[in-house]
Amino acid sequence: MVAVADPPAVGASPVRGWRRLAVLPRRHRLFTAALALGAVLRVITMLGFGPAMWFNDSYDYVSVALRPRPHPIRPDGYGFWLLVLKPLHSFSLVVFTQHLMGLATAVLIYALLTRKFGVPPWGATLAAAPVLFDAYQIQLEQLIMSDAMFILLVVGVVTLVLWHRRMSWRVGAAVGLLLAMTALTRSIGLPILFLVVCYLLIKRAGWRPIAAMVVACAVPVVAYMSWFKAVNGQFAMTNSDGVILYMRTSLFADCHRMNLDKREELELALLCINTPPEQRVPSAQAYLWWDDQNQLHVFGSGMKFTPEINANASEFAKKAILAQPGDYLAAVAKDFFRAFRWDRPQFPDAKTFKLYEFSNEYTRSIPKWSSYGSTTDRDVEAYENGPAATRAVSPWSDIMIGYQKIVRFPGLGLGLLLLAGLYGVAVRWRELGGPALLPFLGGAGLILAPAATAEFDYRYLVPAIPLACLAAAIAIAGRRSHPADDLVIPGWPDAPGRPGWSGLRRRPW
Repeated sequence: MVAVADPPAVGASPVRGWRRLAVLPRRHRLFTAALALGAVLRVITMLGFGPAMWFNDSYDYVSVALRPRPHPIRPDGYGFWLLVLKPLHSFSLVVFTQHLMGLATAVLIYALLTRKFGVPPWGATLAAAPVLFDAYQIQLEQLIMSDAMFILLVVGVVTLVLWHRRMSWRVGAAVGLLLAMTALTRSIGLPILFLVVCYLLIKRAGWRPIAAMVVACAVPVVAYMSWFKAVNGQFAMTNSDGVILYMRTSLFADCHRMNLDKREELELALLCINTPPEQRVPSAQAYLWWDDQNQLHVFGSGMKFTPEINANASEFAKKAILAQPGDYLAAVAKDFFRAFRWDRPQFPDAKTFKLYEFSNEYTRSIPKWSSYGSTTDRDVEAYENGPAATRAVSPWSDIMIGYQKIVRFPGLGLGLLLLAGLYGVAVRWRELGGPALLPFLGGAGLILAPAATAEFDYRYLVPAIPLACLAAAIAIAGRRSHPADDLVIPGWPDAPGRPGWSGLRRRPW
């Protein structure tokens, strides 16, 4: 008995181009409805809190867009994005592009899970739901901050790596460029290169794509570091890594236990905090950002982020960690597990906590802080070509305030997703974790890295959520790392028109 595939219909033309895109919403109705609802929530947010919402770091990004330079505290990738949009003089347009980035992140999650891992549409829609509907994700997109861009880039890297069963050097170069953009958006993006390289080595991707990826990532990053050296005198991406690590150790560092030599007693001892650890301010950020608490002013420059201060702070922090490894690990563990609470207590302080909340009390004037060659209020007005303070407009603001009280993705949910991803990695130990390994390590790393090098912040949890969703969905799907080339996912109209299509379909689940 011979099974013969049905012959193709004569004269039938495959759906292509714009017609092909037009039929996708009909074939993916559930996700299309979820995407549309997510877009409506973002429109309501823009109407309720225009032209944009502000965080303390926002004004540095605006300053870089107005006067391009390598910023000493954070890379300039997001500042360059503001620079590109500057001729249009609209913060509303900036946050509109950020909301599109959020929606695009959800599309990548859905496409990867359905197209490459056979997850049914309802399951892939569920995996994308936190990005579409979490009130804190939407609020971050409304802020003049780099987070929405960073999330899209990280998910884009993972999607591109997992999409290809066999990676060519061209795809490797594309991944490398995305990684460079990620690192230039936030410094924590650079370690993701190491993670992706290790993953590709485990999967035996070959030296050509790995080499292309490393080179494509290194060229823009090295160019930026060279520019940074020309301006700031140090071949680096920032002058803040050592200072921020010093902040991490400020809650437990005890100079009496560090065995400083004579030279260090003259230099590093100036950074010692005389208050006993049990009597210190509960938040480590106080010892960097609060002028009445930090010790960095002892070097006399009036600045916190210079090469000298950064080097001394880094040396002090490393000595504190080596002298008190148990205290350091306890601080890291406390912040790491703080991420998985069901509730959302105020941290690090009430003022910072409120900047992540929709509120009718948020409306206020732009602060008149000192900026590079100007002040923050004048920078914002120059970019907007007019006033740009947040205006809470009812009833739209009231809708999002009420929405945020009900619809949020809790830390406990993030923990459960990571446990599901860990399960998927563990059961495939013979394959060294399978495809869930990359998003799982990426999500866990984005939570662990701030706990190890800075301090817990609610904003740092949001980029980990889409990766945790990917890891959990791939683990639950329980498929091979990539489906066979002839796998057809129902609802994707291009499948029957592929070369070599035999008319035989495999079940996607």
